[in-house]
Amino acid sequence: MSIRLLRTLVAVADSRTFSAAASQICVTHAAVSQQMQTLESDLGIVLFDRSKRTPELTPVAHEIVRKARQLVAEYDDLVPSVVGDDGLNGEVTFGVLPTLLTGLTPAVMVRLRTHFPELRLHIRPALTGALLADLERGRLDAAVLSKPHLLPLGIEFQELVTEPLELIVSNDIKGKDVTELLNTQPFIRFNRNAVVGTLIENWITSKRIHVSETMELDSLEAIESMVQANLGISIVPKRSVRPHNSIPLKRISLGADAPVRCLGLAYHSNYPKTRVVEEIHDALKTVIDDAAKND
Repeated sequence: MSIRLLRTLVAVADSRTFSAAASQICVTHAAVSQQMQTLESDLGIVLFDRSKRTPELTPVAHEIVRKARQLVAEYDDLVPSVVGDDGLNGEVTFGVLPTLLTGLTPAVMVRLRTHFPELRLHIRPALTGALLADLERGRLDAAVLSKPHLLPLGIEFQELVTEPLELIVSNDIKGKDVTELLNTQPFIRFNRNAVVGTLIENWITSKRIHVSETMELDSLEAIESMVQANLGISIVPKRSVRPHNSIPLKRISLGADAPVRCLGLAYHSNYPKTRVVEEIHDALKTVIDDAAKND
């Protein structure tokens, strides 16, 4: 039995239906049903009368809910009662996308180190799928990643910024027609295992463009270097925070219907150091907003 299951039980009791509880705790109806079945199995008690059209709490379940409220409240107070500084010290393992290592991440680390010198960020780069898996397993405290199609159960996501995808070409190449360039120039593909890679692939397919692929990379710096060397063209995110030594390239909009990468801060809903998450989020937003003002 976990505190997460007790939270869900309390949500069902407050909302009176599985669907309303699912909306309250941001999971699916099926997830709520599965969690309640797991809790019944763990406790060895029938919690719901399922003979009714809408399952209702059994008499014993009402007592379980009362105790569950106390346990959840005590759990929520556990860390704040012990950690007087809101946890703003020690090591925090922070996951980031490889594409953010040279722009956003250094600026955020500097800001956090300046304001919270006792807080040490341990950076772990990986693609979105791996970052989400590590968040679920508790190997990461928080991560900046591309919003996936579906979020795992228990993972919260706070949107930070949306970045439209754009075409990058060498300054030596003439012309700005996106379709013509993609049809005639060698194409350097962004890793298809990444969320961005899937966005690019879907957009190219929707436009019925046939590219001549020469390589597939997952580093923006590597892709830009190849493009600058006139070895091909590519589609990449228009980074909201560019590194200071950005490679000079011709950047062309994909148009009004260009796909966008949605970046956000992800963390587990049961992560106890809420103040740490808040400060990381504020630092990320400040750096992104400052970059937008200076763009």
